[in-house]
Amino acid sequence: ELIATLQARIAQLARDIERETGLNRDAGETIERLEWEARELAKAGEGHEDRLAAAAEAAREAAAVLQDRERLLSQETEDVARLAARYQSAQRLLEDSRKTLARSEAEEARAREAVGNARAALARAEQQFAEAGQAEAAAQKAAEEAEANLAEADRLRGETQALEAEARAQRSEAEGEVSALRAEAAALAKLVARDTAEGGQVLDLLRVTPGYEKALGAALADDLRAPLVDADGPSGWLGLPGYDRDQALPDGVEPLSLRVSGPAALARRIAQIGLVPDAETGARLQPLLKPGQRLVSAEGDLWRWDGYRAWAEDAPSAAALRLEQLNRLEALKQDIERVGARADGARAAHEMLSRKLAQVTEADKAARLARRDADRAVADAARALSRAEAERNLAQGKLENLSLAVNRHAEDALAARAQLKEAEAGLSDLGDLDTARARVEDIKQTVEAARITMLTRRSAHDELRREGEARLRRAQEVAKDISGWKHRLETAGKRIAELTERKTGSEAELKEASAAPAEIAAKRDELSAEITRAEARRAEAADRLAGAEAALREAVQAERDAERLASEARESRARAEARVDAAKEAVAHAAERIAEDSQMTPNQLLNRLGVDPDRMPAAEALEAEVSRHKRQREALGAVNLRAEEDAREVQEEFDTLSREKSDLEEAIKTLRGGIAGLNREGRERLLTAFEQVNSNFTMLFKHLFGGGEANLVMVESDDPLEAGLEIMCQPPGKKLSTLSLLSGGEQTLTALALIFAVFLANPAPICVLDEVDAPLDDANVTRFCDLLDEMCRRTETRFLIITHHAVTMSRMDRLFGVTMQEQGVSQLVSVDLKKAEALVA
Repeated sequence: ELIATLQARIAQLARDIERETGLNRDAGETIERLEWEARELAKAGEGHEDRLAAAAEAAREAAAVLQDRERLLSQETEDVARLAARYQSAQRLLEDSRKTLARSEAEEARAREAVGNARAALARAEQQFAEAGQAEAAAQKAAEEAEANLAEADRLRGETQALEAEARAQRSEAEGEVSALRAEAAALAKLVARDTAEGGQVLDLLRVTPGYEKALGAALADDLRAPLVDADGPSGWLGLPGYDRDQALPDGVEPLSLRVSGPAALARRIAQIGLVPDAETGARLQPLLKPGQRLVSAEGDLWRWDGYRAWAEDAPSAAALRLEQLNRLEALKQDIERVGARADGARAAHEMLSRKLAQVTEADKAARLARRDADRAVADAARALSRAEAERNLAQGKLENLSLAVNRHAEDALAARAQLKEAEAGLSDLGDLDTARARVEDIKQTVEAARITMLTRRSAHDELRREGEARLRRAQEVAKDISGWKHRLETAGKRIAELTERKTGSEAELKEASAAPAEIAAKRDELSAEITRAEARRAEAADRLAGAEAALREAVQAERDAERLASEARESRARAEARVDAAKEAVAHAAERIAEDSQMTPNQLLNRLGVDPDRMPAAEALEAEVSRHKRQREALGAVNLRAEEDAREVQEEFDTLSREKSDLEEAIKTLRGGIAGLNREGRERLLTAFEQVNSNFTMLFKHLFGGGEANLVMVESDDPLEAGLEIMCQPPGKKLSTLSLLSGGEQTLTALALIFAVFLANPAPICVLDEVDAPLDDANVTRFCDLLDEMCRRTETRFLIITHHAVTMSRMDRLFGVTMQEQGVSQLVSVDLKKAEALVA
């Protein structure tokens, strides 16, 4: 096997030597070819720099010629452009001058014609103005007379209306007072009649001086409800003869019998009752009372002879209340008679003043109509005068404008003629534009020829430069290739020598290997015996080795465990030492920071903080707290050196704001006082207006519905300024309900009653009613129209009614409508029904 290997190696080395020899021949041929190419490139590059410099010079000369030609072309082009612009400007000026001249001459002719027309219009306007002035003076005189008549009528109507309003107020006040007294008397009468016991009671037969009802009620209490009876009658008061001599009341006590009159059956009881002025006197005299006697005060306090005492504050007795009601009923009857007489007188006076007011109202209405007609005539005359004056001023202004226009157009025509002459002269002075353009075209051709020459020469220069650069690059590549091939040739020679030497060594090894088999066989037998003995020793050594290896493994494992524990101990010690060092550094750093920030030692800081070092919070919490304080400190910003000045300014501003705050608080108090006063006055006025509107609403509701009841009620708040308003209505034959529960027609009539009630309280000059009678039937429309007539009679309000109802239209004073006699042409028409009735009559 070794011999075969050596033989194969020798054959391979022979082939390698042959291949290297062939490569050397190829390298020699390649080097010769490259050297020839290098010599050819050197020959071709001779004189290249001179040719390149000549080509560059020729290109520069051509570029200079081109630049001169282009500069000349640019100058000639600008000259031609300026000349063309002058031609265009001169032609445009010439055309514009001709148009302006024609237009100015035409405008001058039209203006002269308009001046004649304006003079004629001015003459007509002057005549109309004079006529309108005369008409306006006559209308003004008539208006002054109508104004004097109206002032007198208005004065009489105002005086009469004031008297009528005062009489109406007195009548309303008297009637209201009578109604209130009668209502109170009726209520008391019903109450007294309801409390009257069957068979009568002695209470109804007594008469007590007003103010002493509680005294009598406290003295007799429920005994007053018993009736007068006979000897054989039921329980009650029996008449007995008087004592021969009555028991005297204590000194200083007034007998109650002086304040009470009634049946004789009560004489014994009343004779033993005394009046004291106050509770102190009653308490003082109670021990002096004799059997059956009692003391009372006007307030209703009671002291009896047996020691019983009752205060008036406990509760007024029913008898005292009934006595007060009886006395009040008598007083009301007298007041009703007295106030009724005053109401009758006020009613008669009001009716008389109402008739007089109607008369003066008619006179005032006639005066107003006359004044309105006079005002209309004055207004018409003034409008005619204004129109005439405006037309006169317009004609004057138009004449002035047209005169100025004639002068202006004449001046424009003169200026246009001068401008036309200047334009013609300027156009004739300009040079020949076609000749200049032909010269520019010739220069353009020379520029193009110069550009082509410059480009050709520049291309030749670029081509020479590229060829030289290509030859230079190829020469460098050839030199590099020659160097490489020569180096490879030298390397190939060394390789061949090395291969030859290796081949010689391999042949020598082949000879030695051919003589070795016999020696190897002998030595193999010897080695086989040695191997047998060695195998026996090896087996014995292997056993001892296995035991030793087991012991070694145990020792190694123990060593590894010990090393691991030692390593862990060393690592723990190192970590501990590192932590100790870090802690010492941290302590030192913390001490330095404490000394730097607080100028004290850690122990002093600990004593100052007063905390237990064994119960300190976690380091994370402390770090978070420190970070928070740092952020707060950084948020404060840098030290403000103007802090004292800023503090003074802030203090001054604070003092100013404090003073202003005090002023504002005082102003707020004043405003609140004013608001309270306004609210108080507003409540008073609102309640007054509410009562007036409510009274008018009740009256108008009854008028519209022919009966029933209606009133306004404040809801949702006790404060009138914040309360809502509810309309309570009760048409005849229906229950009391709110407005929303009524039918559509009833709601309309109720709303009309409320609107007119407000108008009666505060009449307005004009009232517009839009289709208010739409939900009403004919009967209710008639009531609505009657109400309108009453409102016109009572107030000066003028009602504008928008309606389609025939009944409503028939009751109006004047009708206005829109008609379309022709398609698309509307016309306003009006009919005065009062005048129409007069004409029909």
